[in-house]
Amino acid sequence: MNDREAAAAFDIRKLSPDFLDNPYPTYRALRQCDPVHRMPDGSYFLTRYDDCLAVYRATETWSSDKKLDFRPNFFDSLLYEHHTTSLVFNDPPYHARVRKLLAPAFTPRALRALQARIEALVDRLLASAAERGEIDLIADFAAAIPIALIGDMLGIPQTEREPLRGWSLAILGALEPVLSRAQFDTGVGAVAAFKNYLDDIIARRVRSDDNDPAEILSKLIAGTDLAASEAHGDRLTKLELIHNCIFLLNAGHETTTNLIGNGVDLLIRHPDVMSELRRHPNAIETAVEEFLRMESSNQLGNRRAVKDTMLGGVAVAAGSYVHIGIGAANRDPAQFPDPDRLDIRREPNRHLAFGTGIHACAGMSLARMEAQVAIGRLVARFSRIEPAGVFERSGRARFRGFKSYPVRLL
Repeated sequence: MNDREAAAAFDIRKLSPDFLDNPYPTYRALRQCDPVHRMPDGSYFLTRYDDCLAVYRATETWSSDKKLDFRPNFFDSLLYEHHTTSLVFNDPPYHARVRKLLAPAFTPRALRALQARIEALVDRLLASAAERGEIDLIADFAAAIPIALIGDMLGIPQTEREPLRGWSLAILGALEPVLSRAQFDTGVGAVAAFKNYLDDIIARRVRSDDNDPAEILSKLIAGTDLAASEAHGDRLTKLELIHNCIFLLNAGHETTTNLIGNGVDLLIRHPDVMSELRRHPNAIETAVEEFLRMESSNQLGNRRAVKDTMLGGVAVAAGSYVHIGIGAANRDPAQFPDPDRLDIRREPNRHLAFGTGIHACAGMSLARMEAQVAIGRLVARFSRIEPAGVFERSGRARFRGFKSYPVRLL
């Protein structure tokens, strides 16, 4: 199948295992032959950087509200309740109100306070890895870091964190373009379990005098009317608080896990670049930006047109749904020269891995910090980092990463 045929046949609801393993040839074919590609369900898939950026910026034309879009898959389930209440799938004024409440957790001062905590955590994980010699890069390292950090931020005791990753994966897995009954049931169960758990944690936090400087749940509770069933002023309801705590874990866990795993995988596949990073450890900041660009943790975004508009020279009617091809845009040669080359010194590097505009990821500075510390210290500590078995990708279109990745460290 040539590029034109591949572009014409592309349907996000019928993705092959080959695409999930390596979507970039398909993205390239779409970008070259049909960059504003209309699919059988009437939605559009965007692959050019400028088109994706235009949608992110035109918030009055392109809505993030998913109350209409999630109904066919989620019905009136707890998955619907969660995803239509969380920060990311809403427009102002709700989006602005919740983001303002979360903002103190991600100020430069708050992040500086977390730096030493992240470094100590990474050093403990690396010391354990050195003793073992072989680890699963994902379960034993990449996922352990954000789970520990978000657990601290939400005041979740160490002994109660084991279910968190499973809940997160189940809830986010329900956002895939095609949802099986098993995924739906697992996702609904995860939301129910997480809601019940957070309800208990909030009750304990209200009664507690503990003062961990990393813990932000108390601040969020202070901005919540726990007795109200409807929002008033700038205060959240308890239900809004619970769902946005779930959002914090999901957003902070999955994308950072994938960023660390994808970054190390890129270095393993490019040993000359890993050697360069060892020689020049100060390049870790631009290296992480390049990992974000080349293997974006979040590959897809979505918006719905609220009025008739033009997009990339194509007339798009009000009500139309678009898929923002983040992974495709981040390899657009019109924006990134030689886009398939791993260049850890690439500048400028205005990738869209964290989105942009009012919906730019609130925790992007924290994710960057975690990845810089994790990958930088891993590469510095071990002279050899190599596969110790067959890796397994997550098999998802929206969130790109690995389910497991055995590595040997010497």
